[in-house]
Amino acid sequence: MGARRAVVWARTDRPARLRLIVERMDVPTPLVVYEAELPVDAESDYVGQVVVEGLLPATSYRAVVRFTDAEGRTGSPEAAHFQTAPHSRDPASVRLAWSGDLGGQGACRDAREGYPIFGHVLAERPDLFVALGDMIYADDVCHPIGLYGNPQVPGEFGPAVDLDGFRAHWRYNREDAGLRVLLATTPSVAVWDDHEIVNDAGPHHDTPSEPPYRAGIPLLPLARRAFVEWNPLAGREQLYRRLRWGRHLELFVLDTRSYRDPNGVPDTGTVPKTLLGTAQRRWLEQMLADSDATWKVVVSSVPLSIPTGSIQTGRDGWADQGTDGGFERELISILEQLQHAGVRNLLWLTTDVHFAAAFRYAPFADAPDFRFYEFVAGPLNAGLFPNPVVDRTLGPERLLYYAPADADDVTTLADARRWFNFGLLDIETDGTLTTRVVNGLGEEVFRLTLEAQ
Repeated sequence: MGARRAVVWARTDRPARLRLIVERMDVPTPLVVYEAELPVDAESDYVGQVVVEGLLPATSYRAVVRFTDAEGRTGSPEAAHFQTAPHSRDPASVRLAWSGDLGGQGACRDAREGYPIFGHVLAERPDLFVALGDMIYADDVCHPIGLYGNPQVPGEFGPAVDLDGFRAHWRYNREDAGLRVLLATTPSVAVWDDHEIVNDAGPHHDTPSEPPYRAGIPLLPLARRAFVEWNPLAGREQLYRRLRWGRHLELFVLDTRSYRDPNGVPDTGTVPKTLLGTAQRRWLEQMLADSDATWKVVVSSVPLSIPTGSIQTGRDGWADQGTDGGFERELISILEQLQHAGVRNLLWLTTDVHFAAAFRYAPFADAPDFRFYEFVAGPLNAGLFPNPVVDRTLGPERLLYYAPADADDVTTLADARRWFNFGLLDIETDGTLTTRVVNGLGEEVFRLTLEAQ
């Protein structure tokens, strides 16, 4: 999604031709502005994606899709609504929702209600939804009875070991009615993390050998193909990218899986590790330095100061918790570059840890004016893993820790929904930003307002 382009995603269940009509809706009579046809077949899992160009900024559109199969039978039309981003000079307000962690650790689609948290996301009427990783658990199963004792929609899959397996996990979550409505009415930004592949995955550790996995079979390429098929990415070569939304917001979406060094390799001053890879890191530093948006928001599927992974196998995120197992040196170097470049109004949105948190940072004693924030959300609907441990390297000031005292204290789905959550960013026309966290019952549990520097 941008000011003049959008990607329309649709899927059927058999070989067919997709016909797309895009109509402009902010006129007295809907005006057809774009038409396209393309075939879909099993090669793409019956998914069709169309890049629509030549749109107007800050304009409402309706995309209408119909499929016609080989026997000439045409299905009912399905419609999606979206609004393009405002021009980069437009001081428009914006509301962004984000979270991650959906359908894992035994907490899958409830048999009666599905994933009801998406109803609360919809009630906030966001302009944009960032699906910030672990939007499937390809290395998990969905049982008839869930983690919290509730009947669930059972998944007809095990841990994904081939392309069809990854696709089956995506189909399962996309069958949820609330998620379907959200994606049909709100532009979305897809981000992947490890569970779209396998736990703590990267290019050097995506070949588990214990059953049902087969030794020597890399999973990352298969998982990436399914991810690109099942999200509005239109065959992107690079999953890291930026998105501008008016004068006040620019998103910098990271790919924290494709280029990382092995988690277990030591992170030393002589040979510092990379989580982003050389090209992505240079891109991030340059794009942030060049951005004239009021707020620069980095979207990272792994958090900055909350340790993930383990000491034994290597840290999976930036923080190392006093060991040499994380990717901390690269993060510090990136922040030093941003401080020298004079980058201001910097935020990081993260997830992965299955509780909500917020941090304020002033990492360099000799540069007290260089400050930034990290906001952590999730899970949408998955296991809960409270962990109050914080890596102190960046000098974080914790503003929020929203989690149960112990995961074993949460015994019912009603209890769990109090801890499921998503985040919201509201930016006003004057650049004032407010971040909120809303739980799975629709209750606001955190609010912080920031003035732009």
